[in-house]
Amino acid sequence: MEIEQRLKELDLELPKASDPQGSYCNCVRTGSLLYVSGKGPVAGLSEVPKGKLGREYSTEQGYEFAKATGLDILAAVKLELGSLDKVSRVIKLQGFVNATEDFEQHPKVLDGCSDLMANVFGKKGVHARSVFGAQSVRGNLPIIIDSIFEVSE
Repeated sequence: MEIEQRLKELDLELPKASDPQGSYCNCVRTGSLLYVSGKGPVAGLSEVPKGKLGREYSTEQGYEFAKATGLDILAAVKLELGSLDKVSRVIKLQGFVNATEDFEQHPKVLDGCSDLMANVFGKKGVHARSVFGAQSVRGNLPIIIDSIFEVSE
């Protein structure tokens, strides 16, 4: 329960993993890879944010939304594996930022999730990533992040 202890040290609590919002599942495992479907900042928040970065929300708010999304990702991983200690490596994050046409801070927004993974998992939380601006995303959420993890038995 090393990662559970680390979460407590960081004063982080995993929400109940959000349910899929369509005809798909939260996670698919193939070999030692776990693919996590796109998640947004919906789990554990008192109000679901809706709107664009650069209009309704600032870069700093986007960072917090990405961090909240990361917690939902970890909740889905824990639900699938039974323990976050089975994560060998965070392989990749891919973020879709619902942003205005002139918004340019996409990397700073996704840092909220990237920093979370590095803080929770240490060196094995440092990952590859991509981030894109999106004209729209499901539910008008400010960000959606999908991810890939290497896992052990």
